[in-house]
Amino acid sequence: MSFGDPNNPYGPPQGQPPGYPPQQPPQGQPGYGYPSAPPVQPGYGYPAAPPVPQGYGYGAPMEMPGLIKTARVLLFIIAGLQFLVGLFLGIAAGAAQDASNGFGSGDDTKTATGVLIAFALLMLALGTLSIFLGVKFKNGGSGIRITTIVYSSLMLLGSLVNIVKGAGGSGTFGGVISLAFGAIILASMVNGAASAWFNRPKY
Repeated sequence: MSFGDPNNPYGPPQGQPPGYPPQQPPQGQPGYGYPSAPPVQPGYGYPAAPPVPQGYGYGAPMEMPGLIKTARVLLFIIAGLQFLVGLFLGIAAGAAQDASNGFGSGDDTKTATGVLIAFALLMLALGTLSIFLGVKFKNGGSGIRITTIVYSSLMLLGSLVNIVKGAGGSGTFGGVISLAFGAIILASMVNGAASAWFNRPKY
């Protein structure tokens, strides 16, 4: 029995009887015709865009600069001291006036008591302003920055007066501390980081 001409290119492959389906190449190996495309390796072509770092980009939150954080903490400390001084002066003025009234000389001390009470109220108001500014550092605009610059400048001026008139006593010591606090707060408000922070877009 003949299986045809073995040299016939259109006949079945040698070793395979006619009537059987042609054998398929094994899976995973390239067949006849066009070879399959090689797998794409990562790193070729256009590289992937790097991730956007936190704190930059549209809508990303911006972190408060370190020097502004320091100024904020100092404002809270100053507020606490101002509240303490205001309460102490107010209580002392009231107790002194009560004692003066008990001795029958209350009318003579009313002016001094009034000055002390006014100074105590001033310290309480300044303490409230210090807390307000410190809280507004988080979401405040350029108005908060300008107010803080004026406030710290007046603090420096008052500190110098206390140092000069303190004559080496408690007034001088308090003036030195206030001078240092005011200088740090003022320096933190006049640099480029403060301008960028308070002028940043609010979302």
